[in-house]
Amino acid sequence: MAHTETLIDILKARINRMAFKKQDTTTLFQRGDKVEVASQEWGYIGSYYTAKIVCSIGDSHYRVRFKNLVHDDKSDLHEETVMASEIRPMPPRHKTLLPENICLYDIVDVFDKDGWWVGFVSGRDEQSYYVYFPTTGDNVAYPLQLLRFHQEWNMGN
Repeated sequence: MAHTETLIDILKARINRMAFKKQDTTTLFQRGDKVEVASQEWGYIGSYYTAKIVCSIGDSHYRVRFKNLVHDDKSDLHEETVMASEIRPMPPRHKTLLPENICLYDIVDVFDKDGWWVGFVSGRDEQSYYVYFPTTGDNVAYPLQLLRFHQEWNMGN
């Protein structure tokens, strides 16, 4: 049992490092580029939201328009100025996940609450995959179609 606990602790630490990591800022984004923006808000750390670059602001900030986040009055899509270190390119699209490709403890992203949240597969039943989120402590069941393999953007790759 100690081996399993150690593996879980390693996964928790790895995901927490990813969630709090600032992105490589050597890539310059252009107006209209599709990106993902890391939330720096407590309770949302470890989540990424799809957006488009509206414009650059100086050397270290961008104005982005979110795809799924709207103003409180739901009148329009939310725009925000974010640091370049909070932005990464959209991950490459992969083929649809198949049940035989997902294993216990795989690091995945789950689409929930309008964004992608990083966690690891902690269990499975006939209809769902349980994903544990170290940044929130939640363990939640999701259908396969809401999961994707997590990909880290590191040094421009």
